Amino acid sequence: MAVLENGDKKYSSLLEEVETGQIKIPQFQRQFVWDISSSAKLIDSILKGYPIGTFIFWRTNERLRAIRNIGNIKLIEPKDGEYVNYVLDGQQRITSVFAALKGQQIERDNGKFEDFSKIYIDLDANIDEKIVITDINDKKEHTYIKLTDLMYEKGRILYNKYPDEYGEKIDKYKEIIQSYLFRGINLKDAEIDVATEVFTRLNVGGKDLSLFEIMVAKTYDHEKAFDLYEKFQELKQELQPSKYDTISSATILQLVSILIKKECTRKVILKLSKEEFIDKWDDATECLKSAVDFFRSYGIPVSRLLPYNALLVPFSYFFYKHKTNPTGEIKKKLEDFFWRVSLGYRYSSAVESKLANDIEKIDKIINNELPKYEWSIDISPENLQNDGYFSTGRSFIKAILCLYAMQKPKSFDNHLDVNIDNSWLKIANSKNYHHFFPKSYMEKNQQHWEYWQYNNILNITIVDGYLNKNKIRAKAPSVYMKSFSEDNSALEETMKTHLIDDLNSFGVWSDDYERFFNERAKIVSKELYKKIIAQDTTGIVLETYEEYEEDLEDGGD
Repeated sequence: MAVLENGDKKYSSLLEEVETGQIKIPQFQRQFVWDISSSAKLIDSILKGYPIGTFIFWRTNERLRAIRNIGNIKLIEPKDGEYVNYVLDGQQRITSVFAALKGQQIERDNGKFEDFSKIYIDLDANIDEKIVITDINDKKEHTYIKLTDLMYEKGRILYNKYPDEYGEKIDKYKEIIQSYLFRGINLKDAEIDVATEVFTRLNVGGKDLSLFEIMVAKTYDHEKAFDLYEKFQELKQELQPSKYDTISSATILQLVSILIKKECTRKVILKLSKEEFIDKWDDATECLKSAVDFFRSYGIPVSRLLPYNALLVPFSYFFYKHKTNPTGEIKKKLEDFFWRVSLGYRYSSAVESKLANDIEKIDKIINNELPKYEWSIDISPENLQNDGYFSTGRSFIKAILCLYAMQKPKSFDNHLDVNIDNSWLKIANSKNYHHFFPKSYMEKNQQHWEYWQYNNILNITIVDGYLNKNKIRAKAPSVYMKSFSEDNSALEETMKTHLIDDLNSFGVWSDDYERFFNERAKIVSKELYKKIIAQDTTGIVLETYEEYEEDLEDGGD
C-alpha cells in the first residue's frame, strides 16, 4: 500500500541528489521549457522567503527511462536496487533551480543554447524590488553579483571584488539559499500505475499518460541500450518498405505481454518486469514481421486494410510457436480465424480479454484442430446490403475491402494494377475509394435510393485516385464505362478484378442500381463464403457494433 512521507530537502541535498541520481526526472515528463527569466523569478522568490510549491516524488527501487543530463552535467545512474525519487510534480522548478545554481547551458529544440549562468543578484535592490535579474546593461559594475559566484566563489576573493557595504547582503543572500527548505512529499511503495495516475492528476490540463509512455519509462535500460521509444521507431522504419508501418504502440505492448503471460490487460502489462520485456522484444518483433509477411502474401498489401491492428497479435503468436509458414489444413484454419474475427466485430470491445481467449484458439490451430467460435457472422447477401454502410472505421467493411484487395484490382482505363497505399486508405472519402454509382450522380438522378443504400461497401471499388478526380466525377456508370471501353480492350477482365462479373447483367449499361446492388451482394457473399470453414453456430447470437470513425470533409464521389 502506498504511503506518504516527508521529502523536505535543503539546497545542498537537493542539488547533490539530482547530480548523483537520487532524484530523477522520468522521461514521461514534458521537456524543460522554463526560460532564464522564469528561473530568475524562482530564485527571487527563494531569496524573499516565498513558498515555491511542494515537490512530489515517487520513491521506488524500480528503474524508469529518465533524463540523463542537465546542461553539460551528466547525471549519475543509481545502482540496481537503490531507491530513487522520481519527480512527479516539480520538474520545471527543480530543473530551474539546478540549472541556475550550477550555471548550465540548456539546449533547446531549435538547437540554440540558453545560458543559465547569466542570472545575477542586484545588490542595490530592496526587498520589495526585483532582486534576481538577467539584464545588467543599465547596472554599474560591482552593484550586482553572478548567482554562481555568490554560491561557489571563496569568501575572501569574493568580498575583495565588492565594496564593503555589500558584504552583509552577500552573506545574507548566500545563507538564505543554503538554508532554504524545499518542501517535498515522498510517495512510497506505490505501483507504477498509481504513480502515473498521481502525475496525471497533478498536471492539470495535460493529457493522460498512455500505457506506452509508461512502459517506455519503465523498460529503459542504459546498460543494455534498450529504449522502447527508439526500438518502436526502428521497428516502424523496418516495416515501412512492406507498408505495414502504421502498427500501433498498443499492439506491440499486447504482443509482448501475450508472449510472456498469454494475457495483455493493462494491469498485466504494467506488472511485466523490465528484464522479461527486454528479453522478449526481439522474439516479438521477429514473429510480428512473419505475421506481416503472411498478410501480404495472403493479399492484404498494406496495414491500413487490416480490420484490426490487434489481429497482428494472434498471428504473431502463431509464428512465435510455429516457425514455418502454414500450409494445407492449418493454413485454411488460420485464414478462417482471420475472417471470423474481422467479419464478427470480434475486437470492437474488451479486446484484451478476447485476445487472451483467442490465443487458445491459435494453439488449437497449431495442433490442426478447428476451434469452436463463440460468436457468429452473417455474410448473406441481405446482410451485406443492410449492414454495409461504408466507413473505414468498421471492421466488417475493412474485411470486405481486404476481399477487394485480394482480387488484385486493375485500373479501369488501362488494366494495370491499382496502387494500394497506406497514405490514402485512412479515410472513407479518399478518392481511391470509388463509389461505382457516384454519390453525386445518385443524389441527382436516383433520389428514391437512401444514402445508406448507395454509400454501401457493395457500391465501392478500389481505383487510382486520378480516375475519380479527372475521368469519372459525377458521371453515370454507363457514360464513364463507355469511355473506358474505348481505351481498355480488356475491360471485361478488368471488371472481374473488382467482383463485377458482367457489365450488362450487373445493370451497368442501363444505370440500374437495383440490379447492380443485388448482383454485387451475391458475388461478394459467394466469395466470402469461400473463405469460411462451415461450423455449427446454432444458438450463438450475432453481435454487431458501430465502429464509425470520424469522416473528414467529403472529397470524393
